[in-house]
Amino acid sequence: MTLNLDLDHPERFRELDSDSLLVWIDGLAAQLEEAYRIGLTLQLPFSRQYRGIVLTGVGGSIQAADLFCAYAAPLCPLPVVLHRDYDLPKWASGEDVLVVALSLGGNAEETLAAVEAAHQRGCAVLAMGRAGKLKELAEQHGYPFWQVNFAGPPRASVGWFFGYLLALSFRLALIPDPAQELMSAVETMQAQQVKIGAEVPTRQNSAKRLAGQVVTRWVSILGSGMMAAVARRWKAQVNELAKAWAQAESLPDADYNAVEGVNHPEELIPRAYAIFLHSAGDHPRNQLRTQLTQQSLLLEGIPTDTITALGATRMEQLWTAVQYGDYFAYYLAMIYGSDPNPVDRIHAIQDEMASRD
Repeated sequence: MTLNLDLDHPERFRELDSDSLLVWIDGLAAQLEEAYRIGLTLQLPFSRQYRGIVLTGVGGSIQAADLFCAYAAPLCPLPVVLHRDYDLPKWASGEDVLVVALSLGGNAEETLAAVEAAHQRGCAVLAMGRAGKLKELAEQHGYPFWQVNFAGPPRASVGWFFGYLLALSFRLALIPDPAQELMSAVETMQAQQVKIGAEVPTRQNSAKRLAGQVVTRWVSILGSGMMAAVARRWKAQVNELAKAWAQAESLPDADYNAVEGVNHPEELIPRAYAIFLHSAGDHPRNQLRTQLTQQSLLLEGIPTDTITALGATRMEQLWTAVQYGDYFAYYLAMIYGSDPNPVDRIHAIQDEMASRD
């Protein structure tokens, strides 16, 4: 394996980045703002009184829903449940349950099956995506369809789906007006981008340096509370962009299992690397727990690092951490010489599944 440890020539990124994924990463803040603005104007489901909400989808399309649930949990008076599978939970039945289907391409069979189940059970449904069978299904059943005006891949559409979910929840009076907090997040992301963007030299760019630290290592990303959802986003980005294995762990749960997994296989432990995501909004006990967990891993010879999310609000902290992870995963892809765009194995499995209908 030939590694490119020189990240100070971003013009070379274009040679490897076949479909300009960096453009979408650079545009994340603007994407988030635009999606929220448009989401304030789109058609709502007929029913407005719900006892529960199911956000259903898979892959890159559902990552925004994971982040949204982490953000909205202290604000929303209703249970909002993620569903990454076929069908629906048994309780999801009747017009007082809202099922929101997220699929950028619109052809994920799991999401389509969940929408059909929602239709059979008389649930309220709202679909979000670019096109495909999901749009056709929504039109067939008369469900609102929120068009995602985005030409990039699902993993880069996280701002669109989050912005839409934010607008939807505000319009349904489930959360307070998020506009000011969102604009602060956009501004803080833009300020961070000046420090970690592709044009910033490695010596001044902590995201590039972090990518250099973890190359050839088995990466674990850990976070508590809201940062646990961000850790899952980081993990997925390392997988899809850098074509590298990674895992995500949530605290405090990792302290009841993962911290014991440091003995075997002996030859692999020295190749591990743990990244802890931290925000000022973390529960005080989890802040202490993070310090103790990091110390425990260091004593076992596992190098660690801490990334602290920027910003004064939860929205800022969530989105600066997401943005940082996107750049980090992209730079890791560049070091490995991986084109961050194709996801051939994902498509191969989906194609094989489709051939066996």
